[in-house]
Amino acid sequence: MKSIYLDHNASTPVDPAVLEAMLPYFSGDFGNASSIHTFGQRARSAVETAREQVAALINARPQEIIFTSGGTESDNHAIFGIVRQALAGAPAAHIITTAIEHEAVLNTCQALELQGVAVTFLPVLGDGLIDLDGLRKAVRPETVLITVMHANNELGTVQPLREVGEIAAERDIYFHTDAVQSVGKIPVDVQAFQLDLLSLSGHKLYAPKGVGATYIKSGTRLQQFLYGGHHQRGFRPGTENVAGIVGLGKAAELARMALAEDPTRISALRDQLEQGLLSRVPDSRANAAAAPRTPNTSNITSSGIEGEALVIALDLKGLACSTGAACSSGAIEPSHVLTAIGLPPPEARASVRFSLGRRTTPAEIDAALEIVPAAVAQLRRLAPAYRSAAHL
Repeated sequence: MKSIYLDHNASTPVDPAVLEAMLPYFSGDFGNASSIHTFGQRARSAVETAREQVAALINARPQEIIFTSGGTESDNHAIFGIVRQALAGAPAAHIITTAIEHEAVLNTCQALELQGVAVTFLPVLGDGLIDLDGLRKAVRPETVLITVMHANNELGTVQPLREVGEIAAERDIYFHTDAVQSVGKIPVDVQAFQLDLLSLSGHKLYAPKGVGATYIKSGTRLQQFLYGGHHQRGFRPGTENVAGIVGLGKAAELARMALAEDPTRISALRDQLEQGLLSRVPDSRANAAAAPRTPNTSNITSSGIEGEALVIALDLKGLACSTGAACSSGAIEPSHVLTAIGLPPPEARASVRFSLGRRTTPAEIDAALEIVPAAVAQLRRLAPAYRSAAHL
């Protein structure tokens, strides 16, 4: 049987149209985009077209888009850049973030904490959403940055960025979002959200790995993160990854066109999978299912199993999924996201994430609904603790 890939939050396949757009920039149009001759200018033109395409996807201006190596670099650039700029003119700085951020944000904030920067890690409610009143109360006179992810990589929960943006704007605080898991899946509008900074990554929206972008609103005071040449307005030195940037631009263009139909189709398949699993697997539940979510993500807890064991069992049957963030695979501790919404560690470890994609088919969902319940049942038969509890 054909393999079934339900781990699109970890990475997506490069779209054939994206690959086709990239190919010339590995060979005939190989020039350095900073060179003034014809080879260089063809590369420069391609980079600027991609800048326009990415800007159009998030309702930004092209000159506000800086290309990077991916979401982690973009998050680091935004957070370190704002805080270091603030500390150049003030004795103290304070950041507000959430307890369920990706490690690219959490670890960056923790690194700044070790350097004396105060950080508030907002808790989330049981549905995975922040409490806006708690955010307001967390603001201090020295707060320089609010960084709240748009969509969570494990749950798919979508934070109320419009309201967060209003709070930040009222208090004249810079506002950044890690939108790696939302851009290309749901509408993202930097103007409506009153964002100053946004991070995105190519390989989450059918572009290649190793390319991403940072939106930096015009007028944002951001200290340089890397040092070198004067590329990209001085914000991001280094020779541009022209082929990767072209791929990201094409992927952004395709995503903007697909937003009219993809979310409805994919969410119907997600709901079919989720409801089918809950009806066929006893003692299971969908986490944060009542909250606004990206249309492709479902996080299911099946009591009495180990999530990693289920992922391995499903992989042997040709179905790929995940226990959560790919960056955390192999971690001994339960997911910080699932414990933050109140799951006890055994339940957090019993959870698996299914994330659908643009080319997921109804036939694949039907097959998954046969494979997953059988695998869960097999693992439970091997789990003495679950068998004993079932007979109580």
